Amino acid sequence: MILTSLNLQADFDDFFKHKTLRVDYFHAGDANSEHYFLDQVKIEPFWGGSLVNLIDTFQYGHYYLKVFNASNDSLLYSRGYSSLFAEWQTTEEASRLHKSFSETVVCPLPRYPAYIMLYSRDSLGHFKDKFRYDFDPENYFISTERNFEFPAFESLISGPSEHCVDIVILPDGYTNSDMGKFINDCKKFAEDLFTFKPYDIYRDKFNIRGVWAPSDDAGSDIPADSVWKRTILNTSFYTFDSERYCMTYDNKNVRDLAANVPYDQIYILVNTDKYGGGAIYNYYSVSVNSNLHAAKIFVHEFGHGFAGLGDEYYDSSVAYSEFYPTNIEPWEPNLTTMVDFDRKWKNLLDDKTPVPTPPQRKYFDKTGVFEGGGYAAKGVYRPAYDCLMNSFSGDHFCAVCQKAIEHMILFYAQ
Repeated sequence: MILTSLNLQADFDDFFKHKTLRVDYFHAGDANSEHYFLDQVKIEPFWGGSLVNLIDTFQYGHYYLKVFNASNDSLLYSRGYSSLFAEWQTTEEASRLHKSFSETVVCPLPRYPAYIMLYSRDSLGHFKDKFRYDFDPENYFISTERNFEFPAFESLISGPSEHCVDIVILPDGYTNSDMGKFINDCKKFAEDLFTFKPYDIYRDKFNIRGVWAPSDDAGSDIPADSVWKRTILNTSFYTFDSERYCMTYDNKNVRDLAANVPYDQIYILVNTDKYGGGAIYNYYSVSVNSNLHAAKIFVHEFGHGFAGLGDEYYDSSVAYSEFYPTNIEPWEPNLTTMVDFDRKWKNLLDDKTPVPTPPQRKYFDKTGVFEGGGYAAKGVYRPAYDCLMNSFSGDHFCAVCQKAIEHMILFYAQ
């Protein structure tokens, strides 16, 4: 085993340096079109990912990143991800105007010439190539500038970054006098995470760090109430005109601040007691620090950002229109349209559980196929009557979500 581990690290070191290559670009379009425009390329000082699992095995996300060796076209690295742009395309606003969003992809820094390809899912769920960037390590226009250098602290350290899931927690709406509060909030949320299964048995697979960066004002923007705050990451409620959806469009500020530490996942903690949050797979997650449901909001949103879990509720107001077309299978592991159910949780069903599963009490604790999920009452199905990806009435993730979370932890921690 020791020899295998050494050989795998040698393979990483053959192609990559222990730093991050960051490519920022603009993603623009409307409901039916998209375009990519290069913004900037940077080298960041840390690489927080695995040295072994460089090739993605999940195929999650609306988009896909691949890094190829320029000399022989061999695949060196890949990851799936999603973005705010993908969500915005399903809103009413996207049907009547064009917008652009700042986005970022990262990979370990190649030692030699490489090329980066970005792919987007088409209407049938297939990845189509959309953008190419040719990386030359001798290109002196690639910046190593650090825009945000702030002190970092450790809330939990379990091992080397390459063997752990590295979470960086970023503050928004914490003023200079709130540093102690932010440190305590990070410790609290680090503890809260491990009270939920399956995280409770994988505490030793996580590193959690915070970066202290004060804001001028406390809180977050609430546009409908004419509340505007000067904060370092510019989070705002009413994203896509949904009151509880608290996100930020300042992608580069988020990435600049996160770059102070090695990271796999970015979590933004907002200093407010207002209910809200949000998360996008391999993009970033957001939650509030002082709401009554703060702990459950934290793990719910992390389920999106880290494990690619979909929302299982269908009876709350959202800005999206037909977010999950019923003629294709959702990529999220905990939702199905029954188009390709065999590759979802079919193997976890009891022979006596009917499909679809009626919402009857005798099935409430069973893994089933319950209609209603992904913001749609019909045509989209979820694996449990209730789950933390559905509501906060309970205290657990369903068996399917737990399995998906566990698989992701082990992927990052190998």
